[in-house]
Amino acid sequence: MRTPLLDWYAEHARDLPWRRADCSPWGVLVSEVMLQQTPVARVEPVWREWLARWPEPADLAAETPGEAVRAWGRLGYPRRALRLHACALTLTQEHDGIVPADLGALLALPGVGTYTAAAVGAFAFGIRSAVVDTNVRRVQARAVTGEALPAQSLTAVEMRLAERLLPTDPDIAARWNIAVMELGALVCTARSPDCERCPIRDACAWVAAGSPPYAGPPRRGQAWAGTDRQCRGRVVGALREAPGSLAVEELRALWPDAEQFARSLQGLLDDGLVERIGSGHIQLPGG
Repeated sequence: MRTPLLDWYAEHARDLPWRRADCSPWGVLVSEVMLQQTPVARVEPVWREWLARWPEPADLAAETPGEAVRAWGRLGYPRRALRLHACALTLTQEHDGIVPADLGALLALPGVGTYTAAAVGAFAFGIRSAVVDTNVRRVQARAVTGEALPAQSLTAVEMRLAERLLPTDPDIAARWNIAVMELGALVCTARSPDCERCPIRDACAWVAAGSPPYAGPPRRGQAWAGTDRQCRGRVVGALREAPGSLAVEELRALWPDAEQFARSLQGLLDDGLVERIGSGHIQLPGG
């Protein structure tokens, strides 16, 4: 299974800027945070803008957190922008502006969890570490366990399986990680897998079992319209476009439900995504 997959990846891999040999570890870290729950097509232009503006952690650390949120654009989940800004500060203050080539040090960075540390370790430094995202979990579920879809949340069994499948050679392991991800993104997709094009079809337990349909609990997508998330997004979007602060009354006019607006605004304040100026104005953090 390993050789056909790596051969397929060598021929079909997308040419993404954070995968190139000249991409810095900082560029890899920024890409991994941006790519969480966000499609590549939306991430790439924003990533390019960020790296052009802030090519090193110290460049971002010199800005206010609000500038990071403003530059985040419409990627969604803007708390990730705050986490990257906090990472930049820590890297500048504690690591001489350099992303550390150590999994423990990566995990200690603000907002960096097991997945992001493993991904940066593997893709920036060639550290042998299992990188398990949604695509990897789906490929493993089908190819190895014969299930149409993985469990709704990452399990210890899945992590052990990923570690068992990982090649021992660190250089090959890094390519293996990204090859499995790419297979899940391009071929072994959630809704319409193209099994005829799959390089590991002959070794796939799910195909061998007749590609049985998913039989687990219902999976519901995240709602957007009318939710607090949409209200929060509208507030942050208005502040992103404003040259300075906006009056609370002006922001309240953006949303029809006054109670939901108040709850959403308080959540933004609690998360540090906005801040209050006096009693009547709101701005992005740091002005």
